Amino acid sequence: MFKQFYDQTSSTLTYLLTDSDSKKAVLIDPVTENIEQYLYVIKANQFELLYSLETHVHADHITAGGRLKNITNAKTAVSKDCGADTADIQLKDNDVISFGNETIKVIATPGHTAGSVSFLWKDRLFTGDSLMINGCGRTDFQSGDAGQLYECITTRLFTLPDETLVFPGHDYNGRRVSSIAQEKLTNQRLANKTKDEFISIMNHLNLPKPHLMDIAVPANRKCGVPEPQQG
Repeated sequence: MFKQFYDQTSSTLTYLLTDSDSKKAVLIDPVTENIEQYLYVIKANQFELLYSLETHVHADHITAGGRLKNITNAKTAVSKDCGADTADIQLKDNDVISFGNETIKVIATPGHTAGSVSFLWKDRLFTGDSLMINGCGRTDFQSGDAGQLYECITTRLFTLPDETLVFPGHDYNGRRVSSIAQEKLTNQRLANKTKDEFISIMNHLNLPKPHLMDIAVPANRKCGVPEPQQG
């Protein structure tokens, strides 16, 4: 089973991946406000949630990873370069996450943030904010680097088979899936662009600061769960 969830407030796309034989399951980029939706599907199908995976430390919503761990014992997993010290697993490039007979490969794709990663499962690529449909994540905070993002996308993602499906972490225009071939051909920031052209585009986006950034980033470095009060 594969299910895509959509959070209306932050336009976040969350993904549930399962192994049909063992009923082991994984969530990618869960949003705390939608935790009841995830738990309903998990319970209704008798899935066992093993992991909550994060593509990066989000600036626009708070992850449900920590809360899900408290309810289901699912381990939290974040890139080692995110500064999320409370995560159970500090992900590294080329790590493999196993659930039942299924495996997910971790691909480091820094640039949107220093700790951004993508996840490859079968022919499906979950790109977080590194690569979006006809776009990509901004690079002007959280140690972002436009040149690094360009290199990661063009040498690590665009070298995957053209038929690889691209499932982004956000979409603001009602789109839900793309492909490597489509993004190489039509992505307005990347298609037929040199590295210098891409850097120039990214340096002139002039986007407003995410309004939840000062709340979401510190919270997500704690997997969305505040530290217990002492005393």
